[in-house]
Amino acid sequence: MRKTFRIILLLSVASNSSNSAIADDELSRGQAIRAMQKAVKFFRQKVSSRGSYLYRYSADLKRREGEGVATKSTGWIQPPGTPTVGDAFLNAYKLTDDRRLLDAARETADSLIMTQLQSGGWSHRVEFDPKIRRGYAYRVDADSKKKARNLSTLDDNKTQSALRFLMRVDQALMFKDERLHEAVEYALDGLLKAQYPNGAWPQQYSGAPDPAKFPKKKASYPLIWSRVHPKKNYRSYYTFNDNTIADTIDTLFQAAETYGDTRYRKSAEKAGDFMILAQMPEPQPGWAQQYDADMHPAWARRFEPAAITGGESRGVIRTLMNMYRRTGKKKYLEPIPRALDYYKRVELPGGKMARFYELKTNKPLYFTKKYELTYSSDDMPTHYGFIVGSWVDSVRKEYERILKTDRSKLNQRRNEPTYRMSKSLKARAKSAIDRMDTRGAWVEDGKLRYHGDDDPTTRIITTRTFVKNLTALAQFVAASADQ
Repeated sequence: MRKTFRIILLLSVASNSSNSAIADDELSRGQAIRAMQKAVKFFRQKVSSRGSYLYRYSADLKRREGEGVATKSTGWIQPPGTPTVGDAFLNAYKLTDDRRLLDAARETADSLIMTQLQSGGWSHRVEFDPKIRRGYAYRVDADSKKKARNLSTLDDNKTQSALRFLMRVDQALMFKDERLHEAVEYALDGLLKAQYPNGAWPQQYSGAPDPAKFPKKKASYPLIWSRVHPKKNYRSYYTFNDNTIADTIDTLFQAAETYGDTRYRKSAEKAGDFMILAQMPEPQPGWAQQYDADMHPAWARRFEPAAITGGESRGVIRTLMNMYRRTGKKKYLEPIPRALDYYKRVELPGGKMARFYELKTNKPLYFTKKYELTYSSDDMPTHYGFIVGSWVDSVRKEYERILKTDRSKLNQRRNEPTYRMSKSLKARAKSAIDRMDTRGAWVEDGKLRYHGDDDPTTRIITTRTFVKNLTALAQFVAASADQ
């Protein structure tokens, strides 16, 4: 197959632009391959910073941002940042067998190795400017400052997404890249060390916790709780917010399957046991977003109070079902029925649910635009979902399906997906080629979010669109291989 690809890629590269649309019946495998290679070359040579990526760029690449303004020396970790783009390269390689895509994935993997912290994971952003790098405790840098930032971050799937991508590249390279393999092992060891005695993880970690400060307890209600944000540092709290623990569990199960090391599976199961411990007692058998060392619901940001959450609890329940699928242990299902019954009781009119419920009273909690806690939803900030759609009925159906499914079929391995040619797949590939400009870029209407109201940008390049279109082209190439 590789010989065929080399022959095709030696063909002259036609200029693909929005002004030279391709008719449906003229779209060929060779055109898709050339377009894919052109897009990847542009992204690697013009967009990336040493193999790392952000979220959005102005069409001329003069302005860049992740979750904030960034420079040409900066990359971002949280999806759809660096690991997401790396995964797209690797997925496309697996579909097409084009080694240049594997090279792109390896380049992105190297950017993560270059920005791995001494604590084992990654921060939200990665830096390649020599002066800025000294402020981070990167493993590869001997001259980082003594007080350099060394906080690995689990919030928003940061360290987890980076580690899962690196494990996939390690496997694709048959574990022969010693530098890459060592970085993965170091990151996994960091996760194991950072896990609390009760099985939870914090939002951020710089090393192993002191077990004496984090005794194993069941969740309970505090005698009193503040209705005003206490302005405490919450990074050490046991955190469900933004699927922190769920993403870490998935990462460790992947590690166990990839490397056959039982330590990773045991760690994942220990985290599942924490979810059982963290279920609140009656009258509110749900979960909080985060807990302090006494296993009391606690404040995080100024709009995240000590409360029962109608948001993250959905993820907790689904993770418990996933624990059962993977282990066959019914203890992970035991908390679910009473939690579903509870959340059904506290649904709001119109199939809605409050993000937060007051401890013991079940009154929905909201915030004013001045971030004052209130029972009224009349003056809420718009940046956060204080009212969410009810998920109870759909999750209950999923739970009932699991109960009816034979245990031997619960955790069947999925084969690599295959793709057949279809009108929709051809249309997606054709659209990707038609929308590509002469550079190999996909430019679209849009604004940058963090450059202020005076920013003149009206056309942008995004990693989301790049991943979507690269995926469509790779799937088209795979589907047309036997035609």
